[in-house]
Amino acid sequence: MGTSRDDSRDAGTATSPHAGTATSPDATPRTGGTITAVAGATGRVSRQVVADLLTGGPAGSTRGRPMDPSDLVLLSRTPERAVETLTDPERGEPVPQASKCDIRVGDYTDPEGMRRALAGVDTFFMVSMTESAGRVDAHRAAVAAARDAGVRHIVYLSFVGAAEDAVFTHAREHHATEQALRAAAADSGPAFTILRDSFYTEVTGQFIVPDPWRDSGEAIAGPAADGRTGFVTTADVAACAAAVLRDPAAHRGRTYTLTGPEALTLGEVVEIVRGATGRDVRYVDETLAQARASRAGYGAPDWEVDAWISTYTAIAAGELDVVSDAVLQLTGTPPESVAAWWARRAG
Repeated sequence: MGTSRDDSRDAGTATSPHAGTATSPDATPRTGGTITAVAGATGRVSRQVVADLLTGGPAGSTRGRPMDPSDLVLLSRTPERAVETLTDPERGEPVPQASKCDIRVGDYTDPEGMRRALAGVDTFFMVSMTESAGRVDAHRAAVAAARDAGVRHIVYLSFVGAAEDAVFTHAREHHATEQALRAAAADSGPAFTILRDSFYTEVTGQFIVPDPWRDSGEAIAGPAADGRTGFVTTADVAACAAAVLRDPAAHRGRTYTLTGPEALTLGEVVEIVRGATGRDVRYVDETLAQARASRAGYGAPDWEVDAWISTYTAIAAGELDVVSDAVLQLTGTPPESVAAWWARRAG
């Protein structure tokens, strides 16, 4: 019912997780290869990107040569916990060789620290920091730090429909970050590639809450009407990012829209969940007033409540009704459907 996506949770000021041997912020990798830095290394997408780069990619994809861990820099606000998080089976699939990577402190809200963290880096995978009132300023500072550090290419994880007038408030923030990237590139700064993903398939599970309008059961509740969304899994997004990071020059200046194979209404999502799990869940197309009322108990600031609700109003407005072939184009593997993801999870 709340926020729609979480790219990082480890690139800025909010909660997130990372150990092995943490290096000095000024450390420079010891090999002569191309150095790639991954921000928010323990976050939902970045963790999978790191795994794909170190292993060559998931089975069945257009696999690349595994990256030497000494050519991979992991950025984390808490580097002393980084490898612990990445290799703990209780926290997800362990990431092979993560302990051999160069782990540095990276915090978008500390521009000078980011400049040191990106020293010697050629390609920077930049994810958005956790939603906050100052996120755009922090993103702009991170882009400036990358330029000052001599980074050659930034691969940015944005959002589908990023625009100044987007209904989804966070899509406006992604647009502002994209504009910062374009401005830097036009002024002899790093080249860029933009990956605009849709809402994550995993978020469909987070949308489900105790039904706010009846005494039992669960619901996906929000003013989305019969709008459609091309939900995409984080694994598919990570595979695309890894493919671009292996050969960033081939994707210079490109913008890719990453979606699943179909666009679904939230009512159709609910039917999939029921069929896969047997749960008593329904879709409630709330009015705006109902949406505010059902979220009032969270005690969140107005900007955050507005963002939560705009998750649904953006769907209603058709901003997420997009399906592309970019996942297949970049990875050689068709994207996983919502139905397949829920069936796998239920199994």
